[in-house]
Amino acid sequence: MDVKEKVLEVMKEAGKPVSAGEVEKLSGLDRKDIDNAFKALKKEEAIVSPVRCKWEPANK
Repeated sequence: MDVKEKVLEVMKEAGKPVSAGEVEKLSGLDRKDIDNAFKALKKEEAIVSPVRCKWEPANK
C-alpha cells in the first residue's frame, strides 16, 4: 500500500475531517510523506477541506 492509499484509509477510518498531524499520529507515517500525499491528493481532487486545515475524502 502506498502512502496516498494509507492516508486515505486513515481519513476514512477517522470518520471526521483530520489534519496532517492527526494522520501522522493515527498512521505512524512520516510527516513529510503525509504532506506530499496531501499535495498529490489535493491535485487529484481526492480530498476536500470542509474546515480550515482539516481534510476528508472527497467521496465519502
